[in-house]
Amino acid sequence: MPSVKKTTPPPQGIDALPGHYIRRLQQIAVAIFLQETEAHGITPVQYAALQTVANTPGVDQRTLAGSIGLDTSTVAGVVDRLESRGLLQRGASPNDRRVRLLTLTDAGQALLAAVLPDMHKAQQRILAPLPKAERAEFMRMLRTLVEANNELSRAPSEG
Repeated sequence: MPSVKKTTPPPQGIDALPGHYIRRLQQIAVAIFLQETEAHGITPVQYAALQTVANTPGVDQRTLAGSIGLDTSTVAGVVDRLESRGLLQRGASPNDRRVRLLTLTDAGQALLAAVLPDMHKAQQRILAPLPKAERAEFMRMLRTLVEANNELSRAPSEG
Protein backbone atom coordinates (compact mmCIF):
# COMPACT_ATOMS: atom_id res chain seq x y z
CA MET A 1 0.00 0.00 0.00
CA PRO A 2 1.63 3.25 -1.08
CA SER A 3 2.01 5.90 1.56
CA VAL A 4 0.12 9.08 1.01
CA LYS A 5 2.05 12.15 1.93
CA LYS A 6 -0.02 14.61 3.87
CA THR A 7 0.34 18.15 2.82
CA THR A 8 -0.10 20.92 5.27
CA PRO A 9 -1.31 24.27 4.17
CA PRO A 10 1.28 27.01 4.22
CA PRO A 11 1.27 29.02 7.41
CA GLN A 12 -0.86 32.11 7.31
CA GLY A 13 -0.36 35.05 9.58
CA ILE A 14 -3.39 36.27 11.45
CA ASP A 15 -2.67 39.71 10.06
CA ALA A 16 -4.26 38.53 6.80
CA LEU A 17 -7.55 37.59 8.50
CA PRO A 18 -10.37 40.16 8.59
CA GLY A 19 -11.96 38.38 11.55
CA HIS A 20 -8.84 38.99 13.62
CA TYR A 21 -9.00 42.73 12.97
CA ILE A 22 -12.75 42.87 13.56
CA ARG A 23 -12.28 41.14 16.94
CA ARG A 24 -9.43 43.49 17.85
CA LEU A 25 -11.43 46.56 16.79
CA GLN A 26 -14.33 45.41 18.95
CA GLN A 27 -11.96 45.08 21.93
CA ILE A 28 -10.58 48.55 21.25
CA ALA A 29 -14.05 50.04 20.79
CA VAL A 30 -15.19 48.64 24.16
CA ALA A 31 -12.03 49.90 25.87
CA ILE A 32 -12.48 53.41 24.45
CA PHE A 33 -16.19 53.44 25.35
CA LEU A 34 -15.41 52.40 28.93
CA GLN A 35 -12.67 55.03 29.24
CA GLU A 36 -14.91 57.83 27.99
CA THR A 37 -17.99 56.79 30.00
CA GLU A 38 -16.20 55.62 33.16
CA ALA A 39 -17.91 58.23 35.33
CA HIS A 40 -21.31 56.80 34.37
CA GLY A 41 -20.61 53.11 35.07
CA ILE A 42 -22.24 51.85 31.90
CA THR A 43 -21.17 49.28 29.31
CA PRO A 44 -21.73 49.49 25.56
CA VAL A 45 -24.43 46.80 25.75
CA GLN A 46 -26.19 48.61 28.60
CA TYR A 47 -26.03 51.83 26.60
CA ALA A 48 -27.55 50.08 23.56
CA ALA A 49 -30.35 48.68 25.72
CA LEU A 50 -31.11 52.03 27.37
CA GLN A 51 -31.03 53.93 24.07
CA THR A 52 -33.29 51.38 22.39
CA VAL A 53 -35.80 51.51 25.24
CA ALA A 54 -35.67 55.32 25.11
CA ASN A 55 -36.37 55.21 21.37
CA THR A 56 -39.20 52.66 21.71
CA PRO A 57 -40.79 52.97 25.17
CA GLY A 58 -42.80 49.89 26.06
CA VAL A 59 -40.62 47.55 24.01
CA ASP A 60 -40.63 43.94 25.23
CA GLN A 61 -37.42 42.11 26.11
CA ARG A 62 -37.56 39.78 23.09
CA THR A 63 -37.87 42.70 20.69
CA LEU A 64 -35.11 44.55 22.55
CA ALA A 65 -32.84 41.52 22.13
CA GLY A 66 -33.55 41.38 18.40
CA SER A 67 -33.02 45.12 18.02
CA ILE A 68 -29.52 45.08 19.49
CA GLY A 69 -28.43 41.65 18.26
CA LEU A 70 -28.27 39.78 21.56
CA ASP A 71 -29.85 36.54 22.68
CA THR A 72 -32.80 36.78 25.04
CA SER A 73 -30.99 35.33 28.07
CA THR A 74 -28.19 37.90 27.76
CA VAL A 75 -30.73 40.72 27.45
CA ALA A 76 -32.53 39.41 30.53
CA GLY A 77 -29.31 39.79 32.53
CA VAL A 78 -28.71 43.27 31.14
CA VAL A 79 -32.28 44.30 31.98
CA ASP A 80 -31.91 42.82 35.48
CA ARG A 81 -28.79 44.93 36.10
CA LEU A 82 -30.34 48.11 34.71
CA GLU A 83 -33.52 47.55 36.70
CA SER A 84 -31.56 46.94 39.92
CA ARG A 85 -29.81 50.29 39.34
CA GLY A 86 -33.20 51.97 38.98
CA LEU A 87 -32.57 52.92 35.34
CA LEU A 88 -35.46 51.06 33.75
CA GLN A 89 -38.57 49.26 34.85
CA ARG A 90 -40.56 46.31 33.67
CA GLY A 91 -44.31 46.45 33.45
CA ALA A 92 -46.84 43.83 32.48
CA SER A 93 -48.27 43.97 28.99
CA PRO A 94 -52.02 44.69 28.93
CA ASN A 95 -52.36 42.05 26.18
CA ASP A 96 -50.20 39.28 27.65
CA ARG A 97 -49.35 39.15 31.37
CA ARG A 98 -46.28 36.98 30.60
CA VAL A 99 -44.69 39.73 28.51
CA ARG A 100 -42.73 42.45 30.29
CA LEU A 101 -42.63 45.89 28.70
CA LEU A 102 -39.65 48.13 29.36
CA THR A 103 -39.55 51.84 30.04
CA LEU A 104 -36.83 54.16 31.28
CA THR A 105 -37.13 55.64 34.73
CA ASP A 106 -36.33 59.29 35.34
CA ALA A 107 -32.90 58.14 36.52
CA GLY A 108 -32.45 56.15 33.30
CA GLN A 109 -33.37 59.17 31.19
CA ALA A 110 -30.97 61.35 33.19
CA LEU A 111 -28.13 58.83 32.80
CA LEU A 112 -28.75 58.52 29.08
CA ALA A 113 -28.65 62.31 28.68
CA ALA A 114 -25.48 62.55 30.79
CA VAL A 115 -23.63 59.75 28.98
CA LEU A 116 -24.50 60.93 25.47
CA PRO A 117 -21.63 63.43 25.03
CA ASP A 118 -19.08 60.92 26.33
CA MET A 119 -20.49 58.17 24.11
CA HIS A 120 -20.14 60.47 21.08
CA LYS A 121 -16.57 61.28 22.13
CA ALA A 122 -15.83 57.54 22.23
CA GLN A 123 -17.22 57.06 18.73
CA GLN A 124 -15.09 59.95 17.47
CA ARG A 125 -11.98 58.45 19.07
CA ILE A 126 -12.64 55.10 17.39
CA LEU A 127 -12.82 56.74 13.96
CA ALA A 128 -10.12 59.38 14.59
CA PRO A 129 -7.28 57.44 12.90
CA LEU A 130 -9.20 57.54 9.61
CA PRO A 131 -9.14 60.66 7.46
CA LYS A 132 -12.47 62.50 7.82
CA ALA A 133 -13.20 61.88 4.14
CA GLU A 134 -13.06 58.08 4.68
CA ARG A 135 -15.17 57.75 7.84
CA ALA A 136 -18.57 57.65 6.12
CA GLU A 137 -17.29 55.06 3.64
CA PHE A 138 -15.89 52.94 6.50
CA MET A 139 -19.28 53.07 8.26
CA ARG A 140 -21.05 52.15 5.02
CA MET A 141 -18.77 49.13 4.58
CA LEU A 142 -19.28 48.04 8.20
CA ARG A 143 -23.06 48.19 7.78
CA THR A 144 -22.79 46.21 4.52
CA LEU A 145 -20.78 43.45 6.21
CA VAL A 146 -23.06 43.27 9.24
CA GLU A 147 -26.29 43.33 7.25
CA ALA A 148 -25.07 40.77 4.68
CA ASN A 149 -23.89 38.39 7.42
CA ASN A 150 -26.59 39.09 10.00
CA GLU A 151 -28.34 35.73 9.63
CA LEU A 152 -25.07 33.93 10.44
CA SER A 153 -25.05 35.43 13.92
CA ARG A 154 -26.04 33.41 16.97
CA ALA A 155 -28.35 36.35 17.75
CA PRO A 156 -29.34 37.99 14.47
CA SER A 157 -30.50 41.57 14.70
CA GLU A 158 -34.07 42.20 13.67
CA GLY A 159 -33.52 45.92 13.16
